[in-house]
Order: sequence, then C-alpha cells, then structure tokens
Amino acid sequence: MELTLWEAAKACNGQLCYGAKVWSQENIEDAKAQEWAGVKLTQVVIDSRKVTKDGLFIATKGEKVDGHSFIPQVAEKGAAGVVCEVAPQNCEVPYILVKDSFVALKQIAEYYRLEHLKHLKVVGITGSVGKTSTKEFVASVLAVKYKVLKTEGNYNNEVGLPLTVLSIRKEHEVAVLEMGISEFGEMHRLSKVARPDYCLITNIGQCHLENLKSRDGILKAKTEIFDYMKEDGTVCLNGDDDKLITVDKVKGKEPILFSKSNEKMKVYASHIKSGGLFGSFCRICTPIGEFETQVPLPGEHMVQNACAATCMGLELGLTLEEIDEGIRKVPAVNGRSNIIRLKDYTLIDDCYNANPVSMRSAIDLLKTADTRTVAVLGDMFELGEDEVNMHAGIGAYAVENKVDVLICVGNLSKHMYEAAIRTIQAKGQEAGNEEITTKCYYFATREELLTGYKELIQSGDTILIKASHGMGFAAVVEDLS
Repeated sequence: MELTLWEAAKACNGQLCYGAKVWSQENIEDAKAQEWAGVKLTQVVIDSRKVTKDGLFIATKGEKVDGHSFIPQVAEKGAAGVVCEVAPQNCEVPYILVKDSFVALKQIAEYYRLEHLKHLKVVGITGSVGKTSTKEFVASVLAVKYKVLKTEGNYNNEVGLPLTVLSIRKEHEVAVLEMGISEFGEMHRLSKVARPDYCLITNIGQCHLENLKSRDGILKAKTEIFDYMKEDGTVCLNGDDDKLITVDKVKGKEPILFSKSNEKMKVYASHIKSGGLFGSFCRICTPIGEFETQVPLPGEHMVQNACAATCMGLELGLTLEEIDEGIRKVPAVNGRSNIIRLKDYTLIDDCYNANPVSMRSAIDLLKTADTRTVAVLGDMFELGEDEVNMHAGIGAYAVENKVDVLICVGNLSKHMYEAAIRTIQAKGQEAGNEEITTKCYYFATREELLTGYKELIQSGDTILIKASHGMGFAAVVEDLS
C-alpha cells in the first residue's frame, strides 16, 4: 500500500502514540520524520489472525470478542501498528488512539480512496435482489480489458466495504463493489467511502422492510448511493423496475436503463432461449450493435444481469466481442444458484439469502429440471409486518408451479407449509383441475430437518435449497454433498 501509519492517524483524527511520545492532530505532520511512521503499510485488517509484517491492525469490540486483547499477538507478528479505543499497556508497536474503531476504519478507507486511488474507476452495485450475481457479471466482463478487484464473500457492509477498498492496490484499474444496507443513512456512509464513478441498481424489492417500511423507503435508502458519486458519474438502472424508472436526472445526467426484454431501453435482450440448469441463450441489443451470447448461470433473471454488465461494459469502452467473452466466463458462486451435480442427485445451492422475489425466481429455475423436483425452503428474515403473508405466498407459488416435494423449515415457514396445504385442497376441489401431486412436509428447525429429510429424497432428484442466511442452510448443502 502507499498508505503510511502517520497518514492513517491523520485520516481518522487519531492520536498517534509510540512509547512516551504522543502526536496530536495539531502536530501530526511532524510524525513524517519518524522512520516507523513513514513505513508503507502492507495491509489493514480487523482479524488478528490475518496480520502480516508491517500490517495495520484495527482492534474492534464485537459482541463476543474484543480485538484489543489480541494487540500483543499482532505486535509479535511484526505489525506496523494498531488502531484502538483503549491505550494498551506496555505496547511494543505504535498505536493510534480513537473514539470508535469502526468509524476509524471507514475514515482510513475513505482517505485511501481519495488520496491513493485517484486513478481507480469504481462501480458501485446495490439493489434488493441480485447484487452478488450482478457483481460477478460486471467483474467478469470488465476483467476482459482491465485489472479488476471485486467484493469477495459478504464484504458489502460498513465493515466489509472499507476492508475491500483497503485491499485495492495500484495495479488495479477498476473496483466492482457490492453495497448492501438495512437502514437509512447506511448507503450514504458506504458511498462516502467508495466514491463511485458508476452506480448500478438492480431492483427495488421487499428486503429489510422491517427498517425501511416500504418499497418507496427502500428506493430512498438505495439511491443514497448517488450522494458521493463523482460529479461526472453515470447511473445505470433496471428499466423493468417500476420504482427505478421514476428516478430522474442524477447530477444533471439521465440514468441509463437496461432491460431483460424492453426494446425501449438502451440495452436489452431478445430471442431468449432457456438451457434449463445450464443457463440461457440470448441476443443482447445495444446502441452500437447486437451480439449472440450464452449466459452460463441458470435462471432467466441472469439474462438481466448480463444486460446490466453489458451496460457497464459499454460505459467503460469495451467492444461487443469483449463483453460477450466476459458474459460467457461468469463463474458460479456458492450459495447463489450454484448447480452442484452429484452422483445421486443435482443440488441448486441458493442458500445464501432469500426474499419473496428471489424465492419465486429459484422455484422458476427448479421447475426447468427434467427430474422429480424437491424444494427445501426456510425462513425469510427482515420482511416487516407482512412476513406471514409473504411466506404463505411462497407456499402457494410452489404448489402452483408443481414442485413435487416441498419441505418447509422454520417458524415463519410454517405459514408457507400451511398455505401450500390450503392451495392443494383448493386446487383439488376445482372441477376439471389436473391432479395436484405436491407432497408437503414441515420441520420446525434446521436440526430437525437434518435428522429426517433424507428419506423424502429419491435418487435422481433435483433439489433446491434456499433460505435467509441466518437459517444456516449451508449445513444442508454440506450434508447432501
């Protein structure tokens, strides 16, 4: 990194201390003369296990672990210094004393972005559904031409995003940053760190209604991403979303709209042909021409992600041939519609997160299988006051789409199960209705599921596994694998 210890102290308004010497903000520039203060940092981390020589360790206080207790260990590992809220006793390395370590993390990342990453183009991606898969598409496309760094794992919040920014190096030309929120003001703070050149919003769904109350509230919270977008920045929006198309000019520029099928948008798809679990084939139309491509990830909604990535590719000067190459190379991500082919059955691992929109999309994907279908569905969290009806709607949807076996797990999913049973009964009473074959089962907890669900599965089944992250359904995927 180009960042030094004295700069880190300056960035977070901290008090730089080493031994008996203290530098306040009034004389922080004087620390430049100290050899140890001018050493270029190799990293900035909050996990003491990841500290390497000349790294900066930020000691944070968590619910279960206090990072301050690991300061002696990171000193032994050769850390250049630490950021802390409490002055450590007999500290053998320099330390920066601050009021709030998490705030300091964001401040240091913001300084690093502004002072040492001026050359970098940042694509900020947010939305209720599809942020991660869209990020993968955009990063894959842009990587055909540029050296790209992208958000890894779930590093999309007020801790993960600053750490991602601090992992960028001078050789990177573009950063594709996923930005997730759950409350008002959070996106404002993320944007302040990221300073995006391009803002891409996938959709406005029903996530985090507990805090944001309505889809209009979600729109307001998500569009805080524009607050710190560069003045000459560009906004790309999903033109199929009824809320996003209401967004007017941003910093004097009209948003660029993409669509899965609407020919009125700047970028759209046509001639879409499903390849089932093997993805889709389509033609993508742009102002400079059209191209045929294969979207390698399953689900027709992935075509929309390809259109979003095409939009960003055009903005950053890629040719249609380069964009096509990037789309075809998009990798699958664990927990995100990841197809796992095993000896006895096929898994659709979509267990990272869930909401009503993504649940329906996952069921749509499952029904493309040419085998018996099994849906193992768990609770969806943070849906607000209407959570009961939303879970019930998924149960009815699964039956209406003729899932062969529906397995519901969790307290909220009991409403999913009960609605599925009611739908079966209602369908069975309809004159002339074809026979309903869905078999429904309910388990109160994941632990109960793991002890009793395998007898419901047959060799050759295609099995969808989906729930909110807090349900821990990765354990179900592991158990079946």
